[in-house]
Amino acid sequence: MALTYEAAMSKYEPTLGLEVHVELNTKSKMFCSCATEFGGEPNTQTCPVCLGLPGSLPVVNGTAVESAILIGLALNCSVTPFSRFARKNYFYPDMPKNFQTSQYDEPICVNGYLDVEVETDEGSKTFRVEIERVHMEEDTGKSLHVGGATGRIHGAEYSLLDYNRAGIPLIEIVTKIIPGTGKYAPQVARAYVTELRDILRSLGVSDVRMEQGSLRCDANVSLAPTGSGKLGTRSETKNVNSLRSIERALTGEIIRQAEVLDKGEKVKQETRHFLEDTGLTRPGRSKEEAEDYRYFPEPDLIPIVADEKWVSELRNRVPEKPSIHRKRLQEAWQVPDKEMAALINSELLSVVEETVRIGADPTRARTWWLGEISRQANEKEVAPDSLITPIAVAEIISLITSGDLTDKLARQVVDGVINGEGSPKEVIEKRGLKVVSDDGALMKAIEEAIAAQPDTAQRVRDGNIPAAGALIGAVMKATGGQADAARVRELLLKHLGQ
Repeated sequence: MALTYEAAMSKYEPTLGLEVHVELNTKSKMFCSCATEFGGEPNTQTCPVCLGLPGSLPVVNGTAVESAILIGLALNCSVTPFSRFARKNYFYPDMPKNFQTSQYDEPICVNGYLDVEVETDEGSKTFRVEIERVHMEEDTGKSLHVGGATGRIHGAEYSLLDYNRAGIPLIEIVTKIIPGTGKYAPQVARAYVTELRDILRSLGVSDVRMEQGSLRCDANVSLAPTGSGKLGTRSETKNVNSLRSIERALTGEIIRQAEVLDKGEKVKQETRHFLEDTGLTRPGRSKEEAEDYRYFPEPDLIPIVADEKWVSELRNRVPEKPSIHRKRLQEAWQVPDKEMAALINSELLSVVEETVRIGADPTRARTWWLGEISRQANEKEVAPDSLITPIAVAEIISLITSGDLTDKLARQVVDGVINGEGSPKEVIEKRGLKVVSDDGALMKAIEEAIAAQPDTAQRVRDGNIPAAGALIGAVMKATGGQADAARVRELLLKHLGQ
């Protein structure tokens, strides 16, 4: 019988370590002027510098340096007065220079922290994740392995290389070891990456699209017997590309390591790959021996000296912490804790906020984004805001508020907008979805409903107000759902002497 997570946590305690890679949204690459747009034709966004051709010389992207400092400041780091690049030497097909330009022993930012909140059995608890370093480097190219069952190099018939991504500015954020999380380790990791992603988005330095690889997490975890005070042997699950997957990967890896230890075997120090379909990890390459990349200072790039005045100016540009921002929104919108948690977990807070900023009622905005729009997005397996814009949703809500649309009609309008039939007003015009607001037309439908259900009408006359529901339903059916139910109720009750 497979070990459960609860059983694993009854015997062992986990220690985490997280490495997050962030692609910056600069217009050009880290050391050359090549474009960085996602999805270009393979090998069309390259030049002698990012291909590592002889005689080419790199130049540091100033915006990337600025972004790195902003990230460090937002994470409560110290900005080092002097930092420099180094050559990380290794051979890999998607690294055309056979070395990666990175930062080694002199990173640009060090010693920060990020506090995250996690719901525990005792209520909300704050965990502090200490950050060891923030450093700059360049991204690698991309390999495509064709043939085989796994999409990886083993068993592939051949491989294709795209160097468009090679040289894109990359920031690596490395935590110190994270002890003391107990059974909440997977949730702490998810909360950390979530908060980090929100910070990066608020800074405007990255689009943080995990599905496109703009934000990638390497999740390290080790287990040791509870109370031993020791560190176990860690594994490193590489390039986990969604918040949900981070939590699932760590949960699965903790169970796997616990099963290994229960058998009296040793956990191998290795990289592992997360399998989305099963929630499990599989072995990558061994890291039993310390890797020697033979770092040495990059001779073609001068060191970076962060002037105190410049750092101070950048510090003033760091926006409000997303966690504080969320609390402020919650108070302003008067959202209960559970509903706010659901909104945050849905990853739609920013979209709802934009809808409210345009003028929509906060409650209605939450309802529409979390309800009908999310339902259709889940069916189509796409992001909700890829189906419809905050502007369109705000317009629909405005039409509901003004009485020009009922909720039922509004759902049809949403359908039309999602199906590409135009703006809300264009959909209303094409589908003839205008609310019946003419009291004369409504009274005619009410009288017909009363004539069809005289016994029900008499019950209402006698004071049985709930019985009016059947008559209102009949009127709504007669008007094709295009009547204002509240107005129908008002007219009906008045007509029946109530």
